[in-house]
Amino acid sequence: QVQLIESGGGLVQAGGSLRLSCAASGRTFSSYTMGWFRQSPGKEREFVAAISWDGSITNYADSVKGRFTISNDNAKHTVYLQMSSLKPEDTAVYYCAARGGLQPYIRPRDYDYWGQGTQVTVSS
Repeated sequence: QVQLIESGGGLVQAGGSLRLSCAASGRTFSSYTMGWFRQSPGKEREFVAAISWDGSITNYADSVKGRFTISNDNAKHTVYLQMSSLKPEDTAVYYCAARGGLQPYIRPRDYDYWGQGTQVTVSS
């Protein structure tokens, strides 16, 4: 089993920045992919960004390209999501996810492990 714990959410004004963290513990993979997803009330969970274990491959949703950056620190078993130029439509619960493998998958069903989520609220 893999345990994922997100942190860093909160309330921020439009145009501001936040950095989310996701710390992983438990089972380790020889290679893995970490992803960030988000979900707003009444909407399906949507892909935000993903990164391969070595950081060589990243993938972003079009809606966040140029504003969000995903990175990881393998020594700390932690993945980050730096969010800048935040917009009210970025308001959602943000989830961290993990699976074995190298590719930065974008579908929620491709991930095996999930964190509990952290709320991000962007005020206008």
